[in-house]
Amino acid sequence: MTDFTTHTIESAPQASKAILQGAQNALQFVPNLYATMAEAPALLEGYTTLASIFDKTSFSETERQIILMTNNRLNGCTYCMSAHTALSQMGGVPADVIESLRAGTAIADPKLEALRQFAIVINESRGWPSDSDLQAFLNAGYTQQNVLEVIMGTALKVLSNYTNHIAETDLDDAFKPVEWTTANLKAA
Repeated sequence: MTDFTTHTIESAPQASKAILQGAQNALQFVPNLYATMAEAPALLEGYTTLASIFDKTSFSETERQIILMTNNRLNGCTYCMSAHTALSQMGGVPADVIESLRAGTAIADPKLEALRQFAIVINESRGWPSDSDLQAFLNAGYTQQNVLEVIMGTALKVLSNYTNHIAETDLDDAFKPVEWTTANLKAA
């Protein structure tokens, strides 16, 4: 496979430098995902912008992480599963929800499980849910707006998961305590 550059702020293309500096200021490090995406400034800007917009959806932090981690797991993205485990912990997502997402098992809360199931359907059907899948999601208490926001979260993960697959992004030290590997994959 082609070796992709993991940029520093100094080595990054000019159009990526401000975004990397912003990450450094906010997190005290530049995540390797961003450092890799920096090679394509439009990708880095698109990903970080869409991530900021996704944070403004009607979903709670727990619900957003359910969508993101479900897609990470389905796409087999070890980097993002590890990173989002750490982000979920920092964001106050309940430990039992995080464990269910990492293991691919049902979430105890029926509404949150309906969200996880719908995120699976959107990913696996490539955006072609059946009428019954759509109705089950709506019957769980979600809205048409939420349907579209699940699509947004799925699209966000395509950008990062596919980048990590192709670039074989190294896991940052900050995420190693909660590392997730494809050995964690098992039938849900």
